[in-house]
Amino acid sequence: MKLLLVEDNERVARFVKKGLTEAGHTVDHADNGRDGMYHAVSEPYDAIVMDRMLPGGIDGLGIIEALRQQGNRVPILILSALDGVDDRIRGLRAGGDDYLTKPFAFGELLARLDALLRRSQSQAVETVMSLGDLSVDMLSHRVTRAGKPVALQPREFKLLTYLLRHANQVVTRTMLLENVWDYHFDPQTNVIDVHISKLRQKIDAGFATPLLRTVRNAGYMLTDQP
Repeated sequence: MKLLLVEDNERVARFVKKGLTEAGHTVDHADNGRDGMYHAVSEPYDAIVMDRMLPGGIDGLGIIEALRQQGNRVPILILSALDGVDDRIRGLRAGGDDYLTKPFAFGELLARLDALLRRSQSQAVETVMSLGDLSVDMLSHRVTRAGKPVALQPREFKLLTYLLRHANQVVTRTMLLENVWDYHFDPQTNVIDVHISKLRQKIDAGFATPLLRTVRNAGYMLTDQP
């Protein structure tokens, strides 16, 4: 594998790079967030090992979130001394595929990377999502319905893609707050209602079959079924 290691601790970076190289992998190393971001967007990697706390103006989660927003699905293993449950949840929800806390055994790190590679190779890269005549290009962020372009704001796009990934399923307000807004509490505002209304107006107005439906006392559902 061609791997990117983003780690500012010189001792840890030397230990990990040496082990990965001895295992037959090619490893690029960045010791700060700025260089890590540059490498991640400039080179195709099979996987990335990412520290969370980094100097250089952007931390590990910031890099991961930026990559995911660009549609980059490279497998990412977060390596961090932040070992609390909330820390691990935040890392995974930011777009990390796995989370390994320090101190760690190198054998476990290598096994987790191997598992990530197997998983990524067994799954076809999903670049276009569709439901009925609605189509979403995850790379270009282009949305069309019946061939007509639909202009969405970033939060509306994130909301739509989350609903698409759960098409024909009821999505609760709590699920939306946690996964679209990253709120782990109820802000007691109508933020969901406002965005649902705007999204419905953009994807359903003028079409015979509404896709975005409200399920009374339950949540919302994106479906093309009667």
